[in-house]
Amino acid sequence: MSEEIRIYVADLAAYNNGKLHGVWIDATQDPDDIQDQINAMLAESPEGFAEEYAIHDYEGFGGCSVSEYQGIQSVHEIACFIEEYPELAGELLSHFGGSIEDARKAIEENYSGCYKSLADYAEELTEDTSQIPENLAYYIDYERMGRDMELSGDIFTIETAYDEVHVFWSH
Repeated sequence: MSEEIRIYVADLAAYNNGKLHGVWIDATQDPDDIQDQINAMLAESPEGFAEEYAIHDYEGFGGCSVSEYQGIQSVHEIACFIEEYPELAGELLSHFGGSIEDARKAIEENYSGCYKSLADYAEELTEDTSQIPENLAYYIDYERMGRDMELSGDIFTIETAYDEVHVFWSH
């Protein structure tokens, strides 16, 4: 991922008085360092005594959203997970409603791999687990098999690009 994983933290005292004052912060750094940068930004507020802040923007989080008042520790954990698995983590977190534990389990225990299509996955799985007689091989509809696997809840997929489908077992 070429994009930094960062948050824009705004000074609410300045914001509420029509002034933009904030700072972009690397969300993968230690939470204490993030808090130090927020405190330094608030100390330089054009409004004098500023103590409240909010996350007004973010970049590099993939499909995962960050809320305005999300805790720094939580943002840091999400950012580190995305840094660890840049291609999939944001979408996995979105799929699991932000649960890092569920997303981590999916990628570490239930990940089947990346395929050009769900049909390719169904074909590989079938050929790896079954002896298909050559005269019957042409009659197998792998597209329907893959679709049925997903519809039944056995698997779920995350598409990250054209011809790039990541397959996960649901259990």
